[in-house]
Amino acid sequence: MSKKKEVTAVVNVETNVAKALGRPSNPDSARQKKITDRETKRAVGELKRGRPSVAGSKRQATLAVRAEKVANGGTLSKGRPVNVNSKRQQALAAKTVIV
Repeated sequence: MSKKKEVTAVVNVETNVAKALGRPSNPDSARQKKITDRETKRAVGELKRGRPSVAGSKRQATLAVRAEKVANGGTLSKGRPVNVNSKRQQALAAKTVIV
């Protein structure tokens, strides 16, 4: 008579658990709450960045005038305006006349 042997395979399963590096963070800290707040606002699209603009400021009025000029087909001058009566401009005008 032959005896039947039961074969049981023992498999060594290693679990690779990623160990968190660095100092652990406290999720209830004020900084972590700000970070999570910012992330949720960014996901929704409500995150406001930069300095807010004041509606009645002189800068906003200037920008509105420029936008109106562009909308009406006007051209905008770029850079610093030239003083045609300055000594330098007078000298440059005299040089171009001679040539």
